Amino acid sequence: MASLAIFAVVAMIIGVLLVVTTVMRTVWIIPQARARNVERFGRYQRTLSAGISFIVPFVDRVKPLIDLREQVVAFKGQPVITEDNVVVHIDTVLFFQVTDPRAADYEIVDYIQAIEQLTATTLRNVIGTLDLEATLTSRDKINTALRGVLDDASGKWGIKVTRVEIKAIEPPTSIKDAMEKQMRAEREKRAAILTAEGVRQSKILTAEGEKQSAILTAEGAKQAAILEAEGKAAAIEQVFTSIHDNDPDPKLLAYQYLQTLPQLAQGEGSTFWVIPSEVTSALQAVTEAFGGGAKDTAEHLAERARAGRAERPGRSGAATRTTREAVERANQEAQEAAEEAQVAVEEAQSTGRPRLEGGAGGTPPFELAPGRTEKPAR
Repeated sequence: MASLAIFAVVAMIIGVLLVVTTVMRTVWIIPQARARNVERFGRYQRTLSAGISFIVPFVDRVKPLIDLREQVVAFKGQPVITEDNVVVHIDTVLFFQVTDPRAADYEIVDYIQAIEQLTATTLRNVIGTLDLEATLTSRDKINTALRGVLDDASGKWGIKVTRVEIKAIEPPTSIKDAMEKQMRAEREKRAAILTAEGVRQSKILTAEGEKQSAILTAEGAKQAAILEAEGKAAAIEQVFTSIHDNDPDPKLLAYQYLQTLPQLAQGEGSTFWVIPSEVTSALQAVTEAFGGGAKDTAEHLAERARAGRAERPGRSGAATRTTREAVERANQEAQEAAEEAQVAVEEAQSTGRPRLEGGAGGTPPFELAPGRTEKPAR
């Protein structure tokens, strides 16, 4: 009885295991974006898509999962010879997607390896028609050519090549050194050109600034000269008008004439100076003015002023006062001039420096020496 019970338990366990195994081999759950091929008696039966599927256990065989998502494969550097016989190593990156699980499983043994070898051969064909310079600057052209060839060749394998990219192009070390020297020379050339352009622009701007400065300076000098000339003209005109309006007499003019005589002997190197003949007349006028008395001179000037007023009936009382003040001021200045002339003569006699000679008017020459005084005859 005990043996029968044990046998029943073992049989029951084996039955449960068989049922579980049968269920597991019958029901298959496929993840999203995956697929499995099913073979029946060694022949392709169907492809299981995403979701739950049922097969005949112990009759159908389910093959490994096939990923239907887009995949990325990076291939190592492939040695490629350019048109100008330069060996470069090119790293590529391939983007592809399985579109037909049955073809990918039964048309090619290893589609990854097949794509890698096809990429290498296509690269050699494309790069062989380009020189090094074009290879380095024509990545888009190379990518387009690779994608077209790979897409056509892998279509029967149930694979679609979506994108091919050149990851890196490594030329030989000697070529890289030469390229670096060339780029360095180009940069130095551009730097020299930019420096020269900067210096040129700086000189142009400096010259323009100096030109504008010179023009403005000249304009300022011109305006200053014009204003100065206008000021001098206005001053001369005012003096001329004032003199003619006030009608000065010859005695005042003689005083103005003699006022500059003391200045001739003030120079340190003045040892000889000539008195013009007009000085005699001026001295006589001053002598007569002071010899006749200040009262007579004032009366004479007043008569002159009254005579001038009679000749110019249109002058007002203010003009008369101006004339009287001018006459009085002229008398005072004439007296001061006479005193200054006497002081100058005494200083000249004491120092013995200047020697006076008469002019062409017939005035006898005279000389002032130490301890000696000679005056011209009146």
